[in-house]
Amino acid sequence: MLKTAIIGIGNILFMDEGIGVYASKYLEKNFVFDDDVEIIDGGTLGFKLMRYYQEYDKVVILDTVSIEDAPGSIYNLPSEVLLGLGEYRKTAHEVEVVEMLEICSMLESIAQVNIIGIVPKDIESVGIGLTDTMRESFDSYIQTLLQELEKNGIQYQRRANKTLDSIIFEYANPSMKECNDITV
Repeated sequence: MLKTAIIGIGNILFMDEGIGVYASKYLEKNFVFDDDVEIIDGGTLGFKLMRYYQEYDKVVILDTVSIEDAPGSIYNLPSEVLLGLGEYRKTAHEVEVVEMLEICSMLESIAQVNIIGIVPKDIESVGIGLTDTMRESFDSYIQTLLQELEKNGIQYQRRANKTLDSIIFEYANPSMKECNDITV
């Protein structure tokens, strides 16, 4: 079994840029994975995430991708493909993800890395939440991740039906964690 890390990356303060973070929390609340799977809210940790590339067999990064395509388009990019996409590097954390891969590719041991990326509609407006385009694509985004895990023999079960809106609500209202079980 592969020791796997699922890392949600992004900045929730800039609308769609937070989708990776929301997706990691959504997975944590709604699914149970094999024992060797860890879900990590990577936020904007940048280079501090490098250790996961070395300590795990498989790393799946949930993030936006700045690719010229329609907002909401979803990509499953192995690291070697990602390294060849110069236009991917538009936000600070996108640059850091690629630079970490470049550095780690020179090391003896590196995880198999995939980026499950979605083309954002708005990563410039300040606000917690997602555009309608990202909301409409969210289920497909999660399904793309689950398919990648299945392809690698990773088992999971659905345990709850926590909504995306309730996840976003928790981030927008951190002092209201007791509202954890609302279904919006």
